[in-house]
Amino acid sequence: MSGARKWFGWFRKIAFAEGLSFLILLGIAMPLKYFANMPMAVRIVGGLHGALFVAYIVLAWEVMGSAKKSYGWFFKALFASIIPFGTFVLDREWKKEAAQLQ
Repeated sequence: MSGARKWFGWFRKIAFAEGLSFLILLGIAMPLKYFANMPMAVRIVGGLHGALFVAYIVLAWEVMGSAKKSYGWFFKALFASIIPFGTFVLDREWKKEAAQLQ
């Protein structure tokens, strides 16, 4: 397995976790904070999501370099991370790109 393919594999796993944590933050933790007066939910899920977001950006940068992707690819990945379900939508494209690596 090439280095680029390995980085892409890790990137896709973290992208899934980051996208899921974003949905949990928006759909569960924030309503708990504002409607049930439970701010701890946002602290916990928000901290986890923040760590996953940083890992996602670092891995996207690594994939861009190792798989020789453009800055446009990187910014598309960055944009996908701030849109709910964005990482899930792009995963189909990323799966094809990863399969093409040698």
